[in-house]
Amino acid sequence: MTTVTESSTGSSTRAARPSSPPRRVRKPRGELTMVVVTVGVIMAFIVVLLIVPILIALRGSFHQWNPLNGTFTWVGLDNYAELFADPQFARASLNTAVFGVAAIAGRVVIGLAIAYALFSRLTRWKGFFRTVFYMPTITPLVAVAYVWKLMYNPQFGAINSIFGLDVNWLFDSRFSLLAIILMTIWKDFGYAVILLLAGLYSIPEDSLEAASVDGANSWQRFWRVILPLLRPMLFFVVITSLIAYLQAFVQVLVLTGGGPGTSTQIISYMIYEQAFVKYNFGYASAIAFVLLLVTAALTAASWRFNSSGGADRPGRAARRRAARRAAAATTEGSAR
Repeated sequence: MTTVTESSTGSSTRAARPSSPPRRVRKPRGELTMVVVTVGVIMAFIVVLLIVPILIALRGSFHQWNPLNGTFTWVGLDNYAELFADPQFARASLNTAVFGVAAIAGRVVIGLAIAYALFSRLTRWKGFFRTVFYMPTITPLVAVAYVWKLMYNPQFGAINSIFGLDVNWLFDSRFSLLAIILMTIWKDFGYAVILLLAGLYSIPEDSLEAASVDGANSWQRFWRVILPLLRPMLFFVVITSLIAYLQAFVQVLVLTGGGPGTSTQIISYMIYEQAFVKYNFGYASAIAFVLLLVTAALTAASWRFNSSGGADRPGRAARRRAARRAAAATTEGSAR
């Protein structure tokens, strides 16, 4: 470290001054204790409430297990062999796939349409509409399911009365799964609205202005600029929805109880029925582990696809085009 000193003749000379050692920053008293206690409590909850039950269920999946009469007999892989030969599990898997795909598609499409409408400069009272659309998401699912059960009533339900229909929504196997899907979409589309609206506001303004300067109409701006730049947020909504809908249970329990027949029985409801109705905990544990592996595999594949750039490649191309247009406009302005 050097300083400048002025001599009596007015000339300046530089004198070296030894640098002082860096001062040690003292942590607030008790900070380390608070960190250790907080992390320790969280880890204890994770171990006791998550890891230990998973290990117990994994061990139970290799046994014939009924805790009511104390049965706990080793059967090896028999539960898994029975599972893949069970037509009820095949039907539950198909119902889960149909329910998940339809609910995710409805949630994303409706959420994107409403988010884009709220993003428009022509829309007023945006705060009010955001609150209204998000309100079903924060309403307890059990309460929503019971209200929709009344609305689906074939004698005095609001849906048949409003649309002039004569449909027994919850006791007709042709409509029962559709009824659950419609209720789920209405309950959850506000989640997609809020996240996609945040994604729309994060799009660089210069990209939209460059598209307008190039003469793009509203549809071309949405399809070629906004949608590619919004793709990472769309991917996040789809992944979180996929994880949630593979574990959907409450709406099936309240609305149909898995019926009529097995028309609305999905995998999570089948786990409940095997464990807490038939007390076949070993078989239920085997189903739960298959569901866990499927969920983990789909999530890992999706993240791998996203990290490889497959989902964001059009977005990067759009950003490169916007950057080239901005650079060309800057060069043209400098030349003038």
